[in-house]
Order: sequence, then structure tokens, then C-alpha cells
Amino acid sequence: MTDTLPLFHRIAGQPVVVLGEGEAAMAKRRLVERAGGIVVDDIQTGIDQGARLAFVAHDNGDAASGDAIRLRCAGLLVNVTDQPELCDFVLPSVLDRSPVLIAVGTGGASAGLAKALRLRLETILPQSLGRLADALFEARGRMRARWPSAGERRRALDMALAEHGMLDPLREASADLVPAWLEGADPGAEAALHEIVLASQHPDDLTLRQARLLGMADAVIHEQGIAAAVLDRARADAVRLAIMPGEDAPQRQGIVVVLRASRS
Repeated sequence: MTDTLPLFHRIAGQPVVVLGEGEAAMAKRRLVERAGGIVVDDIQTGIDQGARLAFVAHDNGDAASGDAIRLRCAGLLVNVTDQPELCDFVLPSVLDRSPVLIAVGTGGASAGLAKALRLRLETILPQSLGRLADALFEARGRMRARWPSAGERRRALDMALAEHGMLDPLREASADLVPAWLEGADPGAEAALHEIVLASQHPDDLTLRQARLLGMADAVIHEQGIAAAVLDRARADAVRLAIMPGEDAPQRQGIVVVLRASRS
């Protein structure tokens, strides 16, 4: 269970308060400017200009705490360097394949771990990932024409973007295959009911097929008592229905996954 909500915040053209001197403050300024934000180094000016975010990077802990309180009272969300207990938000380590951004965070527990994970992902994800995202964005109209139903479009994309699928994101040339996919792709996974008997209540014990089905499901019908950590492997917008152990699953449209606990 996480105690933070990951968000991507648009700041292009917007004022962002950055307080402090030294390398930590300069690093925050660079981050804000890279995202198109306008750096403001005065609290009152930032408040007057309607800033919504603030970074505080003072070496003096008391000064940092005081400025954080003032900013928060004015309605800004605040990040204080090296003081996670004073932070409304924390900065992840970001892998940039624009417009694809992958943020790795540890809730402030270890920036070093987040960086190490991001560097590992850098070696796995191709530079062409951003081109694939752009190609899919440009193809939205043709996708709607071919698959009018949102469920059909989602299933078609799930199949194409799956491992070894036609548009596998880890394959360098996938962006170039979007036109061919639109012309000749299979319409996607057929609506079907899949029953999964869990080996345990731990999500790491899901097989690759089970995890893939949960990620594709339009509806997850689960026996009462199934662990929340397992249910969290499904899409956040998938319908969830609880049933009694042994009860038959109600009829649903689309890809339906029924989760049952092991009886052994």
C-alpha cells in the first residue's frame, strides 16, 4: 500500500517558487526550467503570481521549515530538500523518452535506489519509445474508425503492445509498424471469461499469463477474501465485483477474469 499518489504536473509557462542557494537549489531550478516552468525566487512574488508548487533548498533547517509553513499556508504544495517530513510531494528519478516519461520513486526513502532503478531501465527501454507514443497519438482517429467501441480499442492495443506483439514497446522499430497494424491487425483479444485459481494470496506468485490477463481485464470478479495486493494488479478502471466462495460469476461483457482462492 502506497501513501503517495503519483502525478505528472504540467508547469510549462507557470511560476514555480524555488528558494535557496547552492547545488541543491540549482538542481531544482534546472528541473523546473527543463519542464518549461518559470522560476520565482521570492515567496510573496510567487504567491502573487499564482504559483502552485514550491521547492525549498535552504541549508538552514529552521529557515527551510519556516518558509515551508508560510508557503503551505498560502496554498502551495511544497518540497523541502532532505526533509521528507516537510514535503507535500517528492521528486522521482525520471527516465525521459518524451513524450513517454517513467518516474521511479521511493516516497523519499532512498533517492539512490530510485536512481539505480532508473539507470537499469535506461538500458532496457529503446530510444524509439517516444516515437511509438507519437505514432499512436496520431492514429487515434483511425483507431476509433476501425474499433468504435472503447473496449475493442483497448483489447486491440493490449494485444499489439504485449510482449512479442506487433507493437511491442521494447522493439526498436515498433513505431514504424503502426500503419501496418491499423491495416491488418487482428481486432484484439476476444471477449471471454477466464477463471484463475490463485496459488497464494501473494501477487508475486501470479504466473505471467495470469498477470497479463488481470492487466487486460474489463471486469474482475473475485471471491471475498482475495488479497488487495492481488486485486491491485488489475487496471484501476476495471470493474470489480465480489462474490461468495464457490458462487457462479455473473455475466459481464468484455474480458472477464474470475479470481478464486485455492481450496488446498
